[in-house]
Amino acid sequence: MARAFLSVIISLFVAVFACAQQRQFRVHTIAFYNVENLFDTINGPGIGDDDYLPWGREAWTGSKYKQKLANIAQALSDIGSNESRESPAIIGLCEIENRRVLEDLVKQQGLLAADYGIVHFDSPDSRGTDVALLYRKKHFRPTSHSNIPLIIKDTLAVKKPHRGKKKATAKLFTRDQLLVTGLLDGEEIHFIVNHWPSRYGGEKRSSPNREAAAALNRKTIDSLFEKNPQAKVITMGDFNDGPYNNSIQKVLRAKGIKEDAQAGGLFNPMEGMFEKGNGSVAYRDAWDLFDQIIVSGPLLSKDYATFRYWKAGIFNPDYLTNQTGRYKTYPLRNANGEVGYSDHFPVYLYLIREEKE
Repeated sequence: MARAFLSVIISLFVAVFACAQQRQFRVHTIAFYNVENLFDTINGPGIGDDDYLPWGREAWTGSKYKQKLANIAQALSDIGSNESRESPAIIGLCEIENRRVLEDLVKQQGLLAADYGIVHFDSPDSRGTDVALLYRKKHFRPTSHSNIPLIIKDTLAVKKPHRGKKKATAKLFTRDQLLVTGLLDGEEIHFIVNHWPSRYGGEKRSSPNREAAAALNRKTIDSLFEKNPQAKVITMGDFNDGPYNNSIQKVLRAKGIKEDAQAGGLFNPMEGMFEKGNGSVAYRDAWDLFDQIIVSGPLLSKDYATFRYWKAGIFNPDYLTNQTGRYKTYPLRNANGEVGYSDHFPVYLYLIREEKE
């Protein structure tokens, strides 16, 4: 009797497993990459691109520029391909100089066949670097896009002769936040691409600037929820803060546990990765995870009739990594006159949806 009962349980298990195996899912990769100074060789008036000119500090020649494009294209085409079997459907980028470099990038081998469209605005950043979004035209159709300015009055310490230091304020010229709404295989999803203010002047002193960026991001997300409480929102970028900082945890209110991201909430899968010691950028032998992709609560349901979050990761294959020397395991950036990839690793997540027969 016991053996017969066990046999029935095994048979049921096999039947359920076989049924699960027959379910078909569409998988899309959503990626973000800080490409570290993707500049062309043309002198842009009014921007800080002098280092990336043929006569500049980086001796940025046409051949170096072409190599940088090829390197970035290789990385982008590979992100997530082990699961989705194709290049990412959506790519957020930061530290790009202008639309021209994006047009050159999408023409590279490995990306050309994917037929990427471009959403880009020039931002007021003092160094001339912008954020942008690439999308595969086959899968995504933008319905609206806007650049949302980040207006910050930055406190500066200004020296005046014989009067010591005096506090003054000035506008901080930094990157806009890019909001793109569109249909991913017919389903509305909102993407926000960010590059928050740097830690120039120290983490503590500059923290209010990133908290202001987080407040702007949260305001944008809340406005999307007001229109549709079930809005699917993905905010991504180089936040120049980790998942543990106030800007992410207290201002943006992103949670590291799915169950804590209730209606109107946000889930940050990168928090758990950081707690395990993983990072996207290294400095003085310490890893941090400034590059993050954060999703809204409606993407967390287990009803896969529409797109849902599946899993996330840091893309750090050997070819993106220093293999020897003092900076072994660090991201492989430009060094000693050689063209690398970036000082950041890309990050990504998968969206999945069950396909009906």
